[in-house]
Amino acid sequence: MAIDLKGLSSKELKSLATQIKKQQTALTKRKPIAGVRKKLVALANAAGYNIAELFGSAKSAPAKKAGKPAAKKAARKAAKTTTKKAAKKTAKKTAKKTAKKVRTGAKVAPKYRNPADPKITWTGRGRQPLWFADQLKKGKKAEELLIK
Repeated sequence: MAIDLKGLSSKELKSLATQIKKQQTALTKRKPIAGVRKKLVALANAAGYNIAELFGSAKSAPAKKAGKPAAKKAARKAAKTTTKKAAKKTAKKTAKKTAKKVRTGAKVAPKYRNPADPKITWTGRGRQPLWFADQLKKGKKAEELLIK
């Protein structure tokens, strides 16, 4: 992310500097990831589990983003995919939610009638029929074609 510092005012630069300081202090207060990982492995082993059982293969995966520790990311991932059956159920539920809902609206009464063939009507919605466009070209007004 590149920030054009030349285009910022003095007030904006001060605000940016304070945000940078806050972020730096938050990052320096965090414990090193290797130490946290070591504690997690020891805790899992003490409970009779290994990290692969708890979090999948996140044991050897390095943290990609500074803001999201690997343990949190792995815990979220493990919670999402606990079993194959649960994953299938959630997949079905999400498929139902994401399926496009078809709107079935009420029928709309026709507004316009073709003077040449009174059986042909148009509701006034969507694309103009050819007969309607032809009548307009001939000089008729839309009000003259209204059904009374």
